[in-house]
Amino acid sequence: MTTIQNSTEINKNVSEVYAFLTDLNNHEQLMPENIYNWSSTADEARFTIQNMAKLALRVDQRVENEIIKLVPSEKAPFEVALRWELQELTGTATKATFIIDADLNMMMKMIAAGPLQKLVDFQVNKLKELLG
Repeated sequence: MTTIQNSTEINKNVSEVYAFLTDLNNHEQLMPENIYNWSSTADEARFTIQNMAKLALRVDQRVENEIIKLVPSEKAPFEVALRWELQELTGTATKATFIIDADLNMMMKMIAAGPLQKLVDFQVNKLKELLG
């Protein structure tokens, strides 16, 4: 299993960050330009990654103010789980960590690890930009 992750500190309380991330409709704001054909509900999101694949993700687990875990709701090119882990630092600061666990063979790892790391970095930075 390949784990790709990044963290950021956000100047909002943990419940505000959780409220934003728990609704998948908000995740479109976190996506880079190479994501299109976005459609979502609070619990599911579908989109296309340019020159790669179509993905449909659904919320698999919610632990209030701690974890939001997403898994494919349809067949994906490889086994994958995405999760946001939140940690309250102070009453007005939260550490947000975005983690992708992907079951990549050596060939897929060479192809996908770079773009997946860019996606994680982009989303973490965008979350900080949006929420402060």
